[in-house]
Amino acid sequence: MNQNYLPAIVALFFASPCNAQLNTYDGFEKQELSKIWKSNKLAPNSLEIQSQVVHSGKNAAKITLHTGDIYESGNDSSKASERDELLEAKELESLEEQKYAYSFSIFVPDSFPIVPTRLVIAQWKQRCEENSCQDRSPIIAIRYESGELFITLQTSLKKEILYRTKENIKGRWLDLKFKIKFSRGANGSIVAALNNKDIINYTGITCYGTQYGFATNSSFYFKMGLYRDLIAIPMTIYFDEFSKQKIKE
Repeated sequence: MNQNYLPAIVALFFASPCNAQLNTYDGFEKQELSKIWKSNKLAPNSLEIQSQVVHSGKNAAKITLHTGDIYESGNDSSKASERDELLEAKELESLEEQKYAYSFSIFVPDSFPIVPTRLVIAQWKQRCEENSCQDRSPIIAIRYESGELFITLQTSLKKEILYRTKENIKGRWLDLKFKIKFSRGANGSIVAALNNKDIINYTGITCYGTQYGFATNSSFYFKMGLYRDLIAIPMTIYFDEFSKQKIKE
């Protein structure tokens, strides 16, 4: 995408509270973080726009997580965690009963540690307005644990694995594409491809219902980076070529 058009696109989606013109892109070509992201889930100096490991263009985002970054204490259902993540701006959040296309590329370096620790590298979460929801687990999560890449769906207390592979993913770019419709009915859907190979074709419920404390007509936000249980090992990952579009049905 021509970078000269990016400011105009940003203006369009920030001017539209209903996301009517949603069409966003970030190739991480500028040194400053794009306005499509919030940085409150990033520790200082955890994000670097660099040119050594790049998918396309001149730059890509490098995120390095150190022990204690953006610490969050545990509770009865979750262990203590730490994170460095790019968080989608609230103005861009997806809406229930709408369909969206996402694409982004991930590079896991050869030096990345293989550990059994819970690790999420991208996720879609349902917004909890009243701060009283029973389960805050992501609806959809891309996870990498013990050398296995897998994608989960959770809309109740039970987690479902939609895709998994133990193929070595390190040292090469992974191009991920998703088409998602968040719905608490049978018309919800998730279609996904990895490096142009279809890996998920799911139809059914794709969000939490009111019985878990979530309001009707929910919104959903996207994050990518490193989110994990506490571990005394640094991790580094790269991202490039993020885009999101609203799809007419």
